[in-house]
Amino acid sequence: MPADYDAVLQALLAERRPGRRFLEWGSANGVIAIMADLLGFEASGIELDDRLVTMARALAAKYNSNARFVTGSFLPTGYAWHPPDGDGRTGTIGDGASGYLALGHALDEFDLVFAFPWGGEEPMMVDVMRAYGDPAATLLLNTVSGRVRVYHGSRLES
Repeated sequence: MPADYDAVLQALLAERRPGRRFLEWGSANGVIAIMADLLGFEASGIELDDRLVTMARALAAKYNSNARFVTGSFLPTGYAWHPPDGDGRTGTIGDGASGYLALGHALDEFDLVFAFPWGGEEPMMVDVMRAYGDPAATLLLNTVSGRVRVYHGSRLES
């Protein structure tokens, strides 16, 4: 299921400022990270499936995008989900080595992070940002309803 590209574009435009670093969690074929790059962000994507990373790199080259893509998990090394209900499963998020080393940047070096969480994954993603992200960073989550939720720190803005 693809992201709502128009909704994401509007959210990216609202966050666009010079010198901002963007990261897409679970970047798939790279469309959102490429879009962010073409809008002026220093854009990167982390994707667990190496075949999708290859596709994203090819798509970036086709559109003269400097977006970078690496294979790995967007979960930082050592992260463990501890929800209030005690069910620490991470939904559709697969296991793999963290992608931050390959990027050469830790999560707290990004100003803006985007993801498309499936049912039940949103609280975990907010927790990852709270634990490892820059407190001033913005988290954009394109929900399955098509709406883009905006978090600053761990606080939902819209």
